[in-house]
Amino acid sequence: MEIIMSVVILFLQRSNSSVEELARLVVEKKGVPDIIVNNAGTINKNNKIWDVSPEEFDTVIDTNVKGIANMLRHFIPLMIPIKQGIIVNMSSGWGRSGAALVAPYCASKWAVEGLSRSVAKEVPDGMAIVALNPGVINTDMLTSCFGTSAASYQPPDAWALKAATTILNLTGADNGASLTV
Repeated sequence: MEIIMSVVILFLQRSNSSVEELARLVVEKKGVPDIIVNNAGTINKNNKIWDVSPEEFDTVIDTNVKGIANMLRHFIPLMIPIKQGIIVNMSSGWGRSGAALVAPYCASKWAVEGLSRSVAKEVPDGMAIVALNPGVINTDMLTSCFGTSAASYQPPDAWALKAATTILNLTGADNGASLTV
């Protein structure tokens, strides 16, 4: 028996109706995904919370939290009837600790951790919802916080090889886990 695994890596959209349409199109064209990686994220400019504008705060929360909630809302019901599917919600080390000048980002990633653990309790056996901390990677977001010292961390392509192995080996037994690559 041949097993074919479809991996769908989706970049979150803050618009609930856009994600609803995305879910409909994915299922129509490819079927119910086996794996979803919720990987969109944004960070605020380094600032004390009282200097972060309400609009910037909303953008971080809307992207990092509401985007994931929208994906869960529209894809989990498609996975439940077949009692399988892995959903990986990208978190952060700062979703398990805190850091000065990026409080909105930290708060959003703490929310991802809590949302992932809570929703994991709602899905049937065979499915898994996990929060995944990618570790420190040299990205534009890291550069916005660390400046030129961000270059001393691993590049995204090196990380992606490790992450793919981790993600492809997830099973229902990992449901509710907070993992780190």
